[in-house]
Amino acid sequence: MNWRAILIAGPTASGKSALALDIARRIGGAIVNADSMQVYRDLRVLTARPTVDEEQSVPHLLFGHIDGAVNYSVGRWLEDLRAVVTELDRRRLVPIIAGGTGLYFKAALQGLSDIPSVPAAVRAKVRAEAQGQPPEALHARLAERDPAAAARLRPSDPQRILRALEVFEATGRPLTAFQGARAAPLLDEAQCLSLFIAPERAELVARIDARFDAMLSAGALDEIRALRARALDPALPAMRAHGAPHLLAFLEGRLSLEEATARAKLDTRHYAKRQFTFARHQLPGFSWLRGADVGAQAMEAIETWRAGENAARVQTARRELE
Repeated sequence: MNWRAILIAGPTASGKSALALDIARRIGGAIVNADSMQVYRDLRVLTARPTVDEEQSVPHLLFGHIDGAVNYSVGRWLEDLRAVVTELDRRRLVPIIAGGTGLYFKAALQGLSDIPSVPAAVRAKVRAEAQGQPPEALHARLAERDPAAAARLRPSDPQRILRALEVFEATGRPLTAFQGARAAPLLDEAQCLSLFIAPERAELVARIDARFDAMLSAGALDEIRALRARALDPALPAMRAHGAPHLLAFLEGRLSLEEATARAKLDTRHYAKRQFTFARHQLPGFSWLRGADVGAQAMEAIETWRAGENAARVQTARRELE
């Protein structure tokens, strides 16, 4: 593809949204969400979505457009991303794709495994059978059907476990049988500027803790209370957002608010660690931004990127004249 884009990844609470907003204002771009939880309209506070004022100041796309009852996937995000970048190209706006879901970036740049779609009836059957079962039981069931997939998935990851069970139920084949072949990538990494914000560990821990406290003050508990009232399947992605299970446990009297808060912060720190690990091994083309001046580093990288593009255009024009 000839689409140009700026990609901004990084662990949770690293400042991706603020950097994307600053860049969009400077170069006249549009911000495209690459966070699997910020797609849900039910969780503006708990997922630290941009504020209404921020969303109105520059174009923001793929934020809060999905209901919490929907099982949104990376495949659907790629479909939505294709439509968005096509429209932004028509409007001559540079997509600034920002978020913390490394799998989204990997899928856009490297292609998605060519896994068959699961019929709605099969998905409903698998999820009905899984209703009320603990993740450990679902993991054990997967280990019987697809040992290779079970070995790669954590027992505490019911969403991916259910996905593997659905594929096996629909096809009779393990998920790993389909993961070798990949569809063509949506974005050409050579056309993109890919950045990863990498704060120091102590600084990131402090940001995570402070942000969760701010979320509680801003109404995160009310969001979880509203989701609980809908009696949604606890395996749905929206119900597994960082902090959501712990705040739900508080509302149901299983944890004190202090315990729920401590566990939510710890869970988020562990997630940030996994984000670093994923980036190191799965996103090799990203340049890491470290230190206090990530904004200046990013703008310098953008200027270099643009200069290279301009030089390429000049060379192309010269060849056409020869």
